[in-house]
Amino acid sequence: MFVYDHEKNSEGRFFGLPIWKRNLAFCWFGMFVTGIGMSQIAPVLPLYIRQLGVHNAAEIAQLSGVAFGVTFIISAIFSPIWGSAADKFGRKPMLLRASLGMTIVIGSMGFASNVYALIGLRVLLGVITGYSTACTTLIATQADNAHAGWALGTLSTANIAGALLGPMIGGFITEYAGPQNVFFITGSLMMIAFLTTLLFVKEDFRRQEKKVLHAKEVWAGIPEKSLTITLFVTSFILTVALYSVEPIITVYVTQLSRGTGHVALLAGLAFSASGLANIIAAPRLGKLSDRIGAQNVILVALVIAGILFIPQAFVSNPWQLIGLRFLFGLTAAGLMPSVNILVKKITPGALTGRIFGFSMSAMYLGTFSGSVLGGQVAAWLGVRYVFYSTSALLLINAVWVYYNVYKKLNKNEWALQKANGMERSK
Repeated sequence: MFVYDHEKNSEGRFFGLPIWKRNLAFCWFGMFVTGIGMSQIAPVLPLYIRQLGVHNAAEIAQLSGVAFGVTFIISAIFSPIWGSAADKFGRKPMLLRASLGMTIVIGSMGFASNVYALIGLRVLLGVITGYSTACTTLIATQADNAHAGWALGTLSTANIAGALLGPMIGGFITEYAGPQNVFFITGSLMMIAFLTTLLFVKEDFRRQEKKVLHAKEVWAGIPEKSLTITLFVTSFILTVALYSVEPIITVYVTQLSRGTGHVALLAGLAFSASGLANIIAAPRLGKLSDRIGAQNVILVALVIAGILFIPQAFVSNPWQLIGLRFLFGLTAAGLMPSVNILVKKITPGALTGRIFGFSMSAMYLGTFSGSVLGGQVAAWLGVRYVFYSTSALLLINAVWVYYNVYKKLNKNEWALQKANGMERSK
């Protein structure tokens, strides 16, 4: 296994703290707000599209799906491009570009005159994203190896929690302030993220290679290709698992509640429970990855997460579902930090931004695919089969990780320890 030294910016101090810790705090806020900005529109779309003059129920559903999904498809395309730009020009300029761009675009959605303008702005939002990629690359290259797991674990909670809590926040603002104010409030938060990034995020960027690498050259520069692909697929499947229940959660909670009321509140709690669990568990599991190895945490988390989806199909009331969703979030919290730790370790420093960009693309595709998978499986087979199919995906991925990541890396580490022992004995 190849392990590369990255930028050693963590030695500097800023207001009494290592620079990377200050950057982590401000990047966390920016990524959390970005996650909200990308996902808060989900419960708002049907209401806003109706307000924009579309009244046919089938047309509203169709246009809502297009408007929500197009952002993530476009983001998947552009995320590696912005990752490449981060490697060339620095991560802070990419943070400023993305946060200011999202401020303008999300705020403009509140002024959309028709549904096609709204969809166009959603496309533009997908083009200008890249905040999360730049943040992850910045912290991965600044944090020292002893704290990388904790740092990336903490950072991963921001994006996932923002994305999972976004629909609930969007629904709450819509309920009390109207759908237009969702865009104005989120745009204002993004402006705060832009200003804090401008004033407080510090980077001593030194470009490591002058030649512009094309996609084939980037791929040729990755030493562990099979391992890298496995990590990308794991990112994709984790995000599919997180979002597969989104289209069916309200329907399922309605069935479970049997007319007791508060369906919207219970559905919001069920969807957001895994996000709350992520916030609690990800830094701790990231720290655990530093101690016992990221490959060990990935394998165990995948197996437990896959098993936890099965009882969700057999619950008899919404509170049991909420509890199981929370437990799933606790286990899923160990996956993304561990994936990012391994990506950092096996990637040459000059390619870090581009590889994290591809990883983020896999997550964006997973968000879109998870929503589509959940809706289609529920429509053809029934709601409970969404949980069976998602469980199968996670467990199949666990088998692949066992052979392609767990066994390979543990074998390499054992060989390295043996070699070091022989050197000491001499």
